[in-house]
This record gives sequence, structure tokens and C-alpha cells, in this order.
Amino acid sequence: MMGSYGVGVHEKGEISLEEILAEVRKNPELDKAGAIGCFIGIVRGEGLKGGRVRKLSVEAYREQAERSLERIAREILEKPGIVDVRIHHVVGELEVGEPILYIVVAGSHRGEVFESLREAVDLVKKEAAIREKEITDSGEYWVSQE
Repeated sequence: MMGSYGVGVHEKGEISLEEILAEVRKNPELDKAGAIGCFIGIVRGEGLKGGRVRKLSVEAYREQAERSLERIAREILEKPGIVDVRIHHVVGELEVGEPILYIVVAGSHRGEVFESLREAVDLVKKEAAIREKEITDSGEYWVSQE
């Protein structure tokens, strides 16, 4: 497998998009890329069961979560034209609007980059060992990751 990837589970403030992009730029194969796509998931202010979200509590079984993020990154990196994949998830108590998930994909063409970003987001939501609890003005509940 060619290309490069990086994953991590981080406390709030430990990772930024700028740091992730700096890592992507170090990839010696980046000259094969014509696009870098970024997805940033943020904490939604409207609760899935209604009400206003006061905060989101995100928990992870760190080792297991990082293994699943690594597996997803490697799977995306095997796609034709993809040269770099970065997946970083934030845990802890997060406020509305704060970033919770960063996914960065570099590849030859924008079409494959966009498609790979979407697939990576869906896989993280479905497979990562990460739980989210919405704390709203009308109660608290764990959010399904489906």
C-alpha cells in the first residue's frame, strides 16, 4: 500500500485542522494529488430528540477506537488515486459548534476525494468505538451512531 495516513482520538484542543494539514503536506506522494478534501463534524445545537443541546459528552475506548479509525483510514487509502487519509476524533465535553471529527483526504481528482470523504464519515459513524451523549435542556441521552 502506498500513501500515508494518520489517526487519533484527542481531548479538546489537542488537534487542529492546521496541524492535520501540516502532516498531509509532509507526505512525499502529495505531488500526485490534485485535491485535498476536509470534513469537519461539529456539535449540533438542536437535539436529535428535540430541545437545545447544552453540550455533548463524547467517550471512546481509546485503543479500540484508534484501531477502528486506523482500519478505516487504510481501507480508504487503498482506493485508486488516494494518497493520504487523516481521521481524528475529539472526546470530552464539547460545546455547540465545536469540532468533534476531522477527516482529511488527498487524492488525484476531486471526485474520488469527495467520494472517499463521504465513505470515511459513514464508516466512522458506524464502526468507531465512540459514544456520544447529548445533554439538552430537556434531558440527556446516548446518541445512536448509525
